[in-house]
Amino acid sequence: MMFRGLYLILLVLSISFISACNSSGDKEEKISTDLVKNPNTANGENNSGTLPVFKFEEIEHDFGKIIQGESVSNEFQFTNTGKTDLIIVDVSTSCGCTVPSFPKTPIRPGDKGAIKVSFNSAGKHGFQAKNVLVVANTQPNTTLLRIKAEIVGPNSEK
Repeated sequence: MMFRGLYLILLVLSISFISACNSSGDKEEKISTDLVKNPNTANGENNSGTLPVFKFEEIEHDFGKIIQGESVSNEFQFTNTGKTDLIIVDVSTSCGCTVPSFPKTPIRPGDKGAIKVSFNSAGKHGFQAKNVLVVANTQPNTTLLRIKAEIVGPNSEK
């Protein structure tokens, strides 16, 4: 008899939980389709020619052999070869030992800029490769830069 009551309580709780999770309420928020701006449209039109474009001199930099504890940096030079201002929204790295800095102002068409990436090899050893993800108003909106180095001990030859 006690088990039957326990099952009944569990059944009632389960039903009330499921109905609470499935209720959408009267206030359903919808995202406006005006917020989505994809230059590759379903009707075949392609407006990507009007967007800014990154043209990097290099997307990967090899520091070669560096001594453990040494800090090195590289500037990834680029040109905006597109037709509108290039805006870098964010630059993130795959490790706290890698620190980026980037222009916070729009880069006009034809103008140049640089993303500086500093790498601190303290506590690292052997081959290291770090990714730098650049998010901008380009198509596609992400660009992957990469740095690499071989970390050697302080008593090793470079």
